[in-house]
Formats: sequence, structure tokens, C-alpha cells
Amino acid sequence: MADNILDRFDAIIEDDKKVSDGKKVRIGLIGTGWICEAHILNYQKFDDVEIVACADLVPGKAEAFCKKFGIEGAKCYLSHKEMLDDESLQLDGVSICTYNCTHAECAIYALNKGVNVMLEKPMCVTLEEGIEIMKAEKASGKIITIGFQPRLDPNMQMIKKIVDSGVLGKIYYIQTGGGRRRGIPTPYGTTFIEKETGGIGALGDIGCYSLDMVLNAIGYPKPLTVTGYKSDFFGKRPDYYPGHPEYAEKFGVDDFAAGFIRLEDDIILDFRIAWAMNINTPGDTIILGTEGGLRIPSTDCWNGSVGGPMTLYRELCGVQTDTEIPIIPFNGDRFELKLRSFVDAIKEGGTAPVPTSQIIINQAILDGICKSAECGHELEITIPEV
Repeated sequence: MADNILDRFDAIIEDDKKVSDGKKVRIGLIGTGWICEAHILNYQKFDDVEIVACADLVPGKAEAFCKKFGIEGAKCYLSHKEMLDDESLQLDGVSICTYNCTHAECAIYALNKGVNVMLEKPMCVTLEEGIEIMKAEKASGKIITIGFQPRLDPNMQMIKKIVDSGVLGKIYYIQTGGGRRRGIPTPYGTTFIEKETGGIGALGDIGCYSLDMVLNAIGYPKPLTVTGYKSDFFGKRPDYYPGHPEYAEKFGVDDFAAGFIRLEDDIILDFRIAWAMNINTPGDTIILGTEGGLRIPSTDCWNGSVGGPMTLYRELCGVQTDTEIPIIPFNGDRFELKLRSFVDAIKEGGTAPVPTSQIIINQAILDGICKSAECGHELEITIPEV
């Protein structure tokens, strides 16, 4: 009798398991530049994904991309609209890997066509664009997730665990940022540095990551005001680009930016980011609370993790103590996990792994820094309800 009961229990467990119907998630790629290479290399690891289409504005580029990565049978298009208008594709999702200034246009069009979206960072260039993306998302009922793979690093997740534990007490001040001593991304051409394509520079490229590290840890409180600064001293120097002095004339974005942001709950955020500077780092990230402080070592080049063991400072039984938090070994691929979470959300009808409801706050701060820098004074930040 007992054996029969156990057998029946096992049968119930088996019945409850999700059974794959063998159907593959059909993905299209929009923009086949260098970042798209990371997308295809990871999508090709998934047995349940099929790349069915690629689109790129440059004639022949999508075809060359498919040939390089052995994507057989995929249709190639000269625009995201042509691809998304082709009803025969029956796309489940798209990866948008275009330059910053077309993120909003491509994402909105895909959502309006009823297609789920993996949108590379930054979300877009302006707050207004971000709001329009969210409106399209709400109307479509589809998933749009933003490409913040550093969140999937266990050392990054440890930061949020520490804050959530309450050991720091009430958070009142955060210093964060980072950057590169010499790292304007011109090896990939000039789309990053031109105003018409990049829109924003270091702010959007790596600044959004740095903001997400701390804002995600503290629950993404809304920003209230911002005082911003940005400069382009290195980007405008012809001698910065050996062999390509003409790049200096094309440079139209920020290579350094800083902001002083007042957040809800009486929190101050002191932020700086750089593509180029005459120092190795603008400083470690620090989170100060009424009961403790956390120091997060910076990295030489923003790579999605922390620069070394973190330190927790607090007073214990009247004694000031420093606790080292060891680096958590991680052999996984954050980019792979990012795309896997997107595919799983499509298959399971889940929610966006990195939701726009959070990243619109990130975008509002980036936009506020730019606008404050341009007008030369502090601005209020207002994020409309969607």
C-alpha cells in the first residue's frame, strides 16, 4: 500500500512538471554591429531559440553577419520596419542592438507589432523617449526588458542583499561612478561618439550601469532634483585618435559627466563617469547608512562586477569594525543569463527581468544630468505616470 501511495505521489510530481512542446522561440536581430555578436553567440547556445531574421541599415551587412555566424535560413532586411512588417516571420521576440538614438524608434515599433523586446542599454537617450516606450509597452501587453546583465553577477547581487539586510540602517548618502583612463570606444567606428547616433556618451554607455548598481540595491527611489555637468575635453582632441584625427570633429557627446542628485527618502547620490580622464579612477562606490557603511572597490574599466572584496564598516558592541566581504567566484556568463531570462519570460508569459518601471528612473537621471549641464543650473525631475 505504502509503495503504491509513493508511486502515485511521484506521478503527481511528473504531471506537474512543465513539458516542452518542442516549439522554438523565434528571434529577430535588429542592428548587426559588434554588440549583436554577443547576442548571437549566446542565442546559439539555446536549443529552444531560432534566429529567423536580421535587419541592418547598411546594405549587405545583415547577410554578411548571417554568413559569419552560420545562421542558415534567416531572412535579411534593410530596416526594422521591413522585418517587423513581414507577417510570415511570426516573431516571438527581437534583440535591438542599434545605436542609442534609434533605440526608442525600434522598440516602440516592435511593441506596436506585438513582439517582445530585449533592448540593449541605455534604454534610450531622453526621458521623453523612455515614456513613449513605456506607453507602447502598456498598450501592447508585451515584455520589454533592458540589457543590464551586471545585475546577474553574484557580487552585484550581494550589494543588494547587504542593503536589504538592514545592517547599514537608513541610507543617506551614496557615491558612485567609474570609468576608463583612456577608453573612448572608437575602435568600433564613430556611432558611439556622434551626436546623431550616440546621443549621449559615457553617461549612456557605462554610466547607466553604475547608476543601476546602487539604485537597484536601494529599491530605485525616484529622483527629485539634479545638478549636472558634462565635458568633452578628450573627445575633441585630434591627438587622442592616432591615425584618425578627424574623429575629433565628429565627437558630439560627453566623455565625462557628473551629477548631484537628490532622491526620495532624503538620499543624496553623488555620481561621476568617464570615458577618458587623467586619473585611474574617480573613486570607489560607497554607501553610507546610519548603522554602517559599504565600500565597493572600483574597476579599471567598468566590466559589470566589483573591483575586489567589499568592506562593511560598522560599530559592534562599542568597537569600530571592518568586515571584508570576499569576492564570490562566478564562472557563468552574465550576457548568456540575460538572454536566457528574456527567452524564459517569453515562454512562460512572465514579467520583464529588468523592467522599464525601474530603468525609467535611471533614464530620468541621465537625461536630467544632460539638461542641467546644458542650462547651467539645478533642475527638478518629474517622471510622468504611464
